[in-house]
Amino acid sequence: MAPSCPLNAPLPPVRSPQRLGILLATMVMAGAGVAPALAVPPSPAQLQALETALNSSSDTALAGLLQAGPGLDPALLESRRRLLRQQFPDARWQLRSGAQLRDGQPTVTLRVDGTRRQGGTTYRLEAEQQLALQSDGTRINGQTVLRERSLLRSGDKPLPVSLLIPDAVLTGQRYDVDVIFDDPLDGALAAGGIAAITPQQQATMASPSMELGALGGGGLFKIVQAPLSPGSQTWAVLLVHPDGIVSATKRVRVVADRQSLEP
Repeated sequence: MAPSCPLNAPLPPVRSPQRLGILLATMVMAGAGVAPALAVPPSPAQLQALETALNSSSDTALAGLLQAGPGLDPALLESRRRLLRQQFPDARWQLRSGAQLRDGQPTVTLRVDGTRRQGGTTYRLEAEQQLALQSDGTRINGQTVLRERSLLRSGDKPLPVSLLIPDAVLTGQRYDVDVIFDDPLDGALAAGGIAAITPQQQATMASPSMELGALGGGGLFKIVQAPLSPGSQTWAVLLVHPDGIVSATKRVRVVADRQSLEP
């Protein structure tokens, strides 16, 4: 789970042969797409039932609540939920009302928290999505993922970091991907790296290899470029510090016009 990158290794760069331990795909409600035109938002009762099902120990708890539709694959969702619970047995999901979209459509915020103990180290997961869900009145049958990020931190005192990556950018735009230690390094040697996560890696919850280099200035600062076609980019960031490891992922929507930057 943790990268084998001792801080006394030659830097830069350090090639990390291990995979990152957790990906954005573990959020479970992963997906994209356009919601059905004639659908309506799910009712409060449906959302409560969804939260209960996500936290259920049953492998088929979601079966009666979901129907395949735009951006929503119930079988893939259930598979990801099982895999996440295997990595984080105490994972808990929470659904709450989110901000309305410009057209007045309601959204929900889905958060999952969990811990895992491995090799004497505790890993803490925090992940969050903003979703626009749709229903046929009986089952949830579509979703659009508006915002998505995750943080995985190790150590007795998880390192505080700021994830400064935009939620949406224009096609072809160059933008900053910054992850900053909130506390000064005070001479501590830190290493970091960034890699794009492919759709295939997201679908299988596979982690990218990552090349690490010495960090200066208290964090990782990189300028990247959005693709020329609308869609999304997902970035994985790894920071290694004497006090622990931080793995972060962030999904960036790529849109064709400025009006679409804010959903």
